[in-house]
Order: sequence, then C-alpha cells, then structure tokens
Amino acid sequence: MKKTVSRWLIDAWYTDQLIGLILFPLGFLFSDFVKFRKFLYRIGVLKTHTLPVPVIVVGNITVGGTGKTPLIIWLAELLKNEGFKPGIISRGYGGQAEVWPQWIDANSTAEQVGDEALLIAKQTGCPMAVSPIRIDAARLLLEKSGCNVILSDDGLQHYALNRDIEIAVIDGERRFGNSYCLPAGPLREPIERLQSVDFIIVNGEKYQDNEFSMQITGNTAVNLVTGRQKNLQEFTVSDCHALAGIGNPNRFFKLLETAGLTCKTHSFPDHYKFQPSDISFQDSNPILMTEKDAVKCMAFAGEQHWYVPVKAVPEIGFSEQLLDLLRKKSNRQNKDV
Repeated sequence: MKKTVSRWLIDAWYTDQLIGLILFPLGFLFSDFVKFRKFLYRIGVLKTHTLPVPVIVVGNITVGGTGKTPLIIWLAELLKNEGFKPGIISRGYGGQAEVWPQWIDANSTAEQVGDEALLIAKQTGCPMAVSPIRIDAARLLLEKSGCNVILSDDGLQHYALNRDIEIAVIDGERRFGNSYCLPAGPLREPIERLQSVDFIIVNGEKYQDNEFSMQITGNTAVNLVTGRQKNLQEFTVSDCHALAGIGNPNRFFKLLETAGLTCKTHSFPDHYKFQPSDISFQDSNPILMTEKDAVKCMAFAGEQHWYVPVKAVPEIGFSEQLLDLLRKKSNRQNKDV
C-alpha cells in the first residue's frame, strides 16, 4: 500500500478525534481566513468575473473524494438530452502542461491535463478546457465552442468565477469527519457554507430533508487491452487484485465486495502517477481498477488488467429542480442582454 502523509492525514481526519483537538487552533485560523477571503470578494476588493452563459459549479467542502466526477458526467448527459450545449472546465489537477489554459482533444494526455479531466472529456464528449485559473479555461471554452452552459468540475471555493448554481457533493459515509477545518480536519470551508448552495448531493444515504441522495453503480469490467466487457459476477470464481488511486479508495473496494468479488486491495494516493511495477503482481489473477486510474495505465497494461466504469444515479426529483432553476437563470440572462 502506498500511503503518503496526505493519505494518513485524511484517514485521521475521518477516524481520529484527537488530531482535530490538537490542531484546533490552526483550524480556527483557517476558517477565519476563508471567511475573510470570501468577504473581500463580496465587497469587490478581490475581482470576480461573470460569464455570458450560466455557470454550474459542482464541488465539495471537504478534502478527499466525494463522487463529483460521476455526477459531472451525469449532468453533462442530462443537459445534452434537454437541448443544452454544455461545456466543461476544470483545474486540471495533476496536469503538467507548460502552458495554460489547455484545450482537451484526442491528443491530450493525463500527464498534460490531469486524469479526471481526461476521463470527463472522454465520457461526455463535451468541449472541455482546463486551467488552474478557471476563468481562463472558461474564456477558452467560450472562444472555441458554442456552449450555452458551463459545468465547473470543482471550484466551489474559486470565488473569482461567478456562478449561477452551486451543487455541493458529500460523502454519505464519511460526511464531514471530525468537522474541523484544515489542517485540524477535512473541511475546506465551515459546514455552514452548505446553507448557501443550491443543491446538496449525498453520495450514499441522505440525512437531511434538504439533501438529495446519489448512488454510484457499476456492474461491468472492461479490459484495458482488448476492450472486452465482462459482468463483474464473472470475476467471483477466482481471487482478484483491486487497486485505486482516488480520494476514497474504500468506496471502490466496497463496490467490488458488494458484487461478490474477493480482492486483495491496493490503495494509492489520489491522482497517483502509476508505473508498470505498481500494477504487476506475482500471480496471474485479474487486476481491477477505476476508470480514472485506467487512463494513466493504458500504455503498459496487460490482458489481466480491467477497469470498472461507474455511473451516478441521483435521486428522482433532483434533475427536475435543477433544470427548472437553470431555465430561470438562462431566461434572466437573456433578458439582461
């Protein structure tokens, strides 16, 4: 198991109350800094940018994976089916491009633009641009595409870009950990930040009336070399390896366990840059990984390597409310033009 300091901290934030108590003063200072920074944007000391099309931000207030990527993909498909022309922007976390912003096309690599961005562009077929400065990515997107709504992958705390709709995603199992702000806990912003978002999506079972639940499903595996597809049930006849370099690897491992698979698990840091030795083991058992990890392993994978595509299934009622709000925002913008 590859366990970095950051992974150890994330595990501690969600399981150990002691570290939160020890670092509480620092968490308190961080919380005040976050509130002051937001205040500076509100009064105009820090500049904000408004785009000519509606912007939907999908983010979270915690460190660690919550399920944003499958939700972004689901939202893109929903909007296309409803007649919108969505474009997507992202920070491109993990990308090492020399110049930003970057337009994602068939020649883009995970090393250039980041694993999540490459996966989203591949799955949705939507125009997509990435940059650590999201307004630059958005301007490139508008310049090169005819999109009439922008989905921002993450960016809930990126207040330089004005947004019309905010969607916060919560891990239904881990919730807010010890409920402290960084570095005492996993919170990027205090929990009360959720009072100002438009929708709260819980990856798992919801706890509050103002939340919508979302399930992540996946029942097939795709071979990285041949493209062959198999039902996960077909892997129950032998032991397997399961590896994941995502924010919450246990969620992937539990999906396989629920499907009846017996796996030796291998956790890696989020956005980990895999090497051939990381996905090779001293046996011929099948090796299953997430699709996000697969985009970085294609070049050196063998026929024993499979990825498990997943999809988000939000609670019925969420799409109707979201589309109703988006149409109101779009109509208001059209009247202002």
